[in-house]
This record gives sequence, structure tokens and C-alpha cells, in this order.
Amino acid sequence: VQLQASGGGLVQAGGSLRLSCAASGNFFQVDKMAWYRQAPGKQRDLVASITYSGQSNYEDSLKGRFTISRDNAKNTVYLQMDNLKLEDTAVYLCGADIQRVKSGLTLTFWGQGTLVTVSS
Repeated sequence: VQLQASGGGLVQAGGSLRLSCAASGNFFQVDKMAWYRQAPGKQRDLVASITYSGQSNYEDSLKGRFTISRDNAKNTVYLQMDNLKLEDTAVYLCGADIQRVKSGLTLTFWGQGTLVTVSS
């Protein structure tokens, strides 16, 4: 199982970026998917998560600027980031809880991270 994140880059403050993270490999179903971020010298924090049925959860301070969504047919989660601020600069990582077989154990997998840099 692999998670491949993409979409990071350099953007000016006030701009937008859309991150994607696709799961691939041999598995039954991708359950909860989530985005985390880690700024230099800081801990990893949850940005947003979304269940298989589409129920989403956000870090409070990001509500209204960030939107998480997913396409179950593509096993892909997206993070639309609008009105980006300097403090959003971080490595963004995706995580997913994956059932390898039906009704089997769920394991958490991580992508490699994608760097988002917001400039003034």
C-alpha cells in the first residue's frame, strides 16, 4: 500500500492550493483519510479528516479556509486551501486507515508529505 501526495508548492499569501493524496496497492477499502501538517520545529498537527461516508472534521482555526473532500472510486483525498497565510507554511502529510481485506484489521499508512510555502 502506498500513499502519494502532490500539489504542494510556493504560493503568495491570499492564494490557493489544492493538495491530492492517492492510495494505491492491494487493499479492500480506504476508511478515514486525513491531512496533517508539520512546520519546522513544531509538532505534527491534524488539519482535517474525512470518513468513507464523507463526514469531515477540521482543526477549528482552519474552518472556512480549508476544505477536505474525497473520491472513493479513486481512493483519493483532496485538501483545498484558500486564503493562505504565512503561518500555513509546512509539510503537509496525508494519512489513511486502510482495510487490507474485508472486515480485516485496519492499519494506518502515511504519505511522504508535500511542502507548502506561503510567501508575503
